[in-house]
Amino acid sequence: MTDPVDDLEAIRTVVKALEPFGPEDRERIIRWASEKLGMATHAAINVPTKPVEPASRIPAPSDPTPLAATTAKDICSFIATKQPRSDNQLAAVVAYFYHFEAPEAERKDSIGKEELVDACRKSDRNRPARPAQVLVNAYHSGLLDKAGSPGKYRLNSVGENLVAMVLPDQNNAERQVARKVRHPAQKRPSKKSGKRRSTGPKAK
Repeated sequence: MTDPVDDLEAIRTVVKALEPFGPEDRERIIRWASEKLGMATHAAINVPTKPVEPASRIPAPSDPTPLAATTAKDICSFIATKQPRSDNQLAAVVAYFYHFEAPEAERKDSIGKEELVDACRKSDRNRPARPAQVLVNAYHSGLLDKAGSPGKYRLNSVGENLVAMVLPDQNNAERQVARKVRHPAQKRPSKKSGKRRSTGPKAK
């Protein structure tokens, strides 16, 4: 006979597992776990990092020292930062940008071939011959999920993990640099053309 499930013990286990991580990492881990379990994650998880300032200390709109405004990223700099090495990774990076990093008015839950082509144009990246197929390939590789509309795909937890935690692969870049330093390219001597002339039989 198995022991009954203890909710409090489950809570203690989750809290102990999350203690080593910071607030943002905890929120991301909880979101991924919820998606893995098929739970709805519509409500935002607020993890306060510092006490709320009193209203008297919050500067008014006309205050010469207003609260720092967040600077929105653009798709060109975001792709340059993440350095996707394949079209599948590029699709995940573009979907991540529009879901998390784009200005508030431009954010989207899903992308299509139009967003992919526009991202290539703005980042001076070669446009894929079949952009719609790139999204299909990214879906089959497990980085994107199908959205409700035809040709639209949304970022899933695997693609989010790739863009947020893996890209760019700094270790791989450092290995390539170290390889070039250890083994610099040497110019091979050119082969001399022509055959050695025969001097004929020696005279006795």
